[in-house]
Amino acid sequence: MATIDEVHCDISVVLGSTAMPIHQLLRLGRGAIIELEAGEEDEVTILANNMPVAKGNVMVMANRIGVSISRLLPRPTTLR
Repeated sequence: MATIDEVHCDISVVLGSTAMPIHQLLRLGRGAIIELEAGEEDEVTILANNMPVAKGNVMVMANRIGVSISRLLPRPTTLR
């Protein structure tokens, strides 16, 4: 019998987004910087298995980076 300890969930945090032509993407090299359409104080989106579940803020604690959840997003009606 499966337990909750055996359930896997991929968590991702979206810091921002941008659009660029493929030819520009192909020219990117090591150390390239991609400018995002977001500022350092903007909320980030937290995804669970590629589904948005929450909004939060990036936190830096000593030499670690974390995300503080500020609000949960409503579940899509198809998942209820």
